[in-house]
Amino acid sequence: MLYEFLLPLTDFEPSFRIFRYISFRSAGAVITSLLMSFILGPWILRRLQAMQVHQVVRAGTPDSHAGKGTTPTMGGIIILAAVLVSTLLWMRFDNAYVWLALGVTLLMGAIGFLDDYLKLKQKREGKRNDGLVERYKLAGQVTIGLALSLYLWQFPLNELPGASTTLPFYKYVLIIPTFPVLYLGFVTFVMTATSNAVNLTDGLDGLAAGLMAIAMLVLAVFAYAMGREDASAYLQIFYLAGSGELTVFCSAVFGAAIGFLWYNAHPAQVFMGDTGSLALGGALGAVAILLKSEFLVVIVGGVFVAETLSVIIQRSAFKWRKRKFGLDYAKANRVFLRAPIHHHFEMKGWPETQVVVRFWIIGILCAFVALSTLKIR
Repeated sequence: MLYEFLLPLTDFEPSFRIFRYISFRSAGAVITSLLMSFILGPWILRRLQAMQVHQVVRAGTPDSHAGKGTTPTMGGIIILAAVLVSTLLWMRFDNAYVWLALGVTLLMGAIGFLDDYLKLKQKREGKRNDGLVERYKLAGQVTIGLALSLYLWQFPLNELPGASTTLPFYKYVLIIPTFPVLYLGFVTFVMTATSNAVNLTDGLDGLAAGLMAIAMLVLAVFAYAMGREDASAYLQIFYLAGSGELTVFCSAVFGAAIGFLWYNAHPAQVFMGDTGSLALGGALGAVAILLKSEFLVVIVGGVFVAETLSVIIQRSAFKWRKRKFGLDYAKANRVFLRAPIHHHFEMKGWPETQVVVRFWIIGILCAFVALSTLKIR
């Protein structure tokens, strides 16, 4: 918005030329997201407390989490508001990349909001608080993934084929599936996987928000490099005209995640709920897809991948052992003490804050490995 209104004034005041620079607007997006979190956060928090929108503690979590049932949830509204206002304020309105990323984030947040709302409603009515039926939630995620992949296939955003992707560590390697339907399935899988991965990781105070801040900062670097013809040529990566504007969006999400940590750091004053976790996962997946860097998510989101795999391994092993040896044997011989894996380390005696900080450190390590792919080609 500022770009559209203030840049034309360059003829009268040359200093407005600074709004041309993505770096300046990205910094502005971070600051705006932080300020929006600090301004809106207390008001939203009071509203959630007044409405008694309390956390629904997941089954199977350690006993130390029992007291969290009185903590407000749906704090993801703070994240969504900060990202929306900040992005609209600093983006270029003629850039399709940002509109797609923002749209996916808001739609995923809407699914999460509906899930949170139904859980709370069912809890008040004394029913099982399962929230939105899993198949309906999955159907929503799949629909968003399919819609995004169809759009990119039919309306490519740059000179590269819409149905294509790249590989990290390789220069100018473009994978184009023989059948475009494979690309549709691939993008849908990435979108669904990333949104659910962040949702599974959101089990400890500050864990998901901190890891998302790290991941989005790395993707902001990739977006900026791919959107500059000189930088992409030097790094020997594909130049994606217009993708640099995603740096503004990534910066807005980074600022919102850090701002949310102000309230979500241990002991948390509010939880993001599915409203925030599905939205953040959608943002992560959408940016990776738009940058044709889907495989990069496995590296930059290494902790998210580990959390998801721990749940898959735990459930698969339990079902197999139950069928093979019986229920008692399966219960007594779990792969992890609890899944996702952050609960496993809690059960081993690690304090919650120690698990979070150590997982952040691993997330930073994954970030540096991801950044190294820009040079190791």
